[in-house]
Amino acid sequence: MEQLAKELAEANVGKVLIKEPLARHTTMKIGGPADIMVIPNNAEAVQNTLRLVKKHGTKWTAIGRGSNLLVSDKGIEGVVIKLGEGLDHLEAEGTRVRVEGGYPLIKLATLLSRQGLAGLEFAGGIPGSVGGAVYMNAGAHKSDMSEVVTRALVMFEDGEIEWLTKEELEFSYRTSVLQTKRPGIVLEAELQLKEGEREQVFALIQKNKDYRRETQPWNHPCAGSIFRNPLPNYAGNLVERAGLRGYQIGGAQISPMHGNFIVNTGTATAQDVLDLIAFIQKTVQEQFGVEMHTEVEIIGRQ
Repeated sequence: MEQLAKELAEANVGKVLIKEPLARHTTMKIGGPADIMVIPNNAEAVQNTLRLVKKHGTKWTAIGRGSNLLVSDKGIEGVVIKLGEGLDHLEAEGTRVRVEGGYPLIKLATLLSRQGLAGLEFAGGIPGSVGGAVYMNAGAHKSDMSEVVTRALVMFEDGEIEWLTKEELEFSYRTSVLQTKRPGIVLEAELQLKEGEREQVFALIQKNKDYRRETQPWNHPCAGSIFRNPLPNYAGNLVERAGLRGYQIGGAQISPMHGNFIVNTGTATAQDVLDLIAFIQKTVQEQFGVEMHTEVEIIGRQ
């Protein structure tokens, strides 16, 4: 790892951090160290990072703003590539938008709404990056990224870069081909929006933001929705009907505000959260016969 870190630094790929705690890079404020973390300064730096990772036969993981992640207490093996500053270019031409993967989704939705562009109102309260949102087909308020993405520029682990169309991305509920068949990093996304009335679009964005603020515990460290909705049921409703709202294991607590959120009360470990997830799954299965599957991505050493 020392030699790889040295070569990454010499390749000028951006910031290279050793044993960086992932708790500093996730919205849940949980996670052990990354062997090496790279914060690339451009797309070429991502490519050079993957080239060196492949040369050394090392594992790699890509993250964005860390809003849908539960990272193991033991951290992540290999190289963690964090997309953010350096991969946050935005270009809008009419109703067509090209935006790099590190751009914050809430910032994008708000900015475009002020220009009277409609289609991203649902994203007004989703605290992730564009790349992560495409990767998991993030959504809310009965819409998601598949409604606006026309194609995405993806870098695969061999360093090859390819534009994937909406159809090739194989979007479905909270997932895409990048999760299931073709692991890759979203460098850029192209969105097709619509012309709207500026005041109306911006008002709807604010309404969605306010709804999240009033009904979800984003003022506490959390990772967003823990479970996928087992339609026609809703995960939060099942948890609350099971009488689990506020239930706590260690420093991890089911939010008193919303049954599908687990918050870090200040001392939570990843194991606390995993134990609470397992308890919820067991309880809901016993009471309602419904199997609960996680939406939050659980990564790192086990």
